[in-house]
Amino acid sequence: MAENREYVTYTGELDGVKVSVTSTGIGGPSAAIAMEELIHCGADTFIRVGTSGGMQPEVKGGDVVIATGAVRFEGTTREYAPPEYPAVADFEVADALRRAAKNVGVTAHMGVVQCKDNFYGQHDPGSMPVAYELKNKWQAWIDCGVLASEMESAALFIVGQVRRVKVGTVLLVLANQTRRGMGLEDPEVYDTEKAVETAVEAVRVLIRKGGDR
Repeated sequence: MAENREYVTYTGELDGVKVSVTSTGIGGPSAAIAMEELIHCGADTFIRVGTSGGMQPEVKGGDVVIATGAVRFEGTTREYAPPEYPAVADFEVADALRRAAKNVGVTAHMGVVQCKDNFYGQHDPGSMPVAYELKNKWQAWIDCGVLASEMESAALFIVGQVRRVKVGTVLLVLANQTRRGMGLEDPEVYDTEKAVETAVEAVRVLIRKGGDR
């Protein structure tokens, strides 16, 4: 349907309902722009399909994480809402993703994810002048039970709440540095098919639910 810079959009039908898929690039700023533009085009329900790094020992590479909320350790959302305002997923979309994961037989975890702007702040924090803050907060989020780290959901959740549209997230876990640090097996999985299948099935769940109404 359209292509400009990192944004590419395809539109088709799923169970007789028009559905679009759009690439958003990396990070909150580009994801927020994509979502704003899609809202202007009439979209009202969004599912982010992406990748993440696991943070809890039980979250293994190849699993998926369904985000119920996101830590706003990024900059985009500061221009939408005060820092005290939480970034949370739409319950209906999150529940559809939960049901979808069960339907397609995917190992899924539901909970809070962490969102950042600096990829290397996670993977090489010692090289940063603010290493003390990055390392301390990373451990605090693990202690709080945060499941995985990624870069877009906080922005999408906040944009969704401000613009009054529904947003959910499903993430493939690529690997888990917490497991690696504990000396546990750390499988690395890069095939996003499980996350994609979960998202497609979730759209079907939402379509059926809409028909019931």
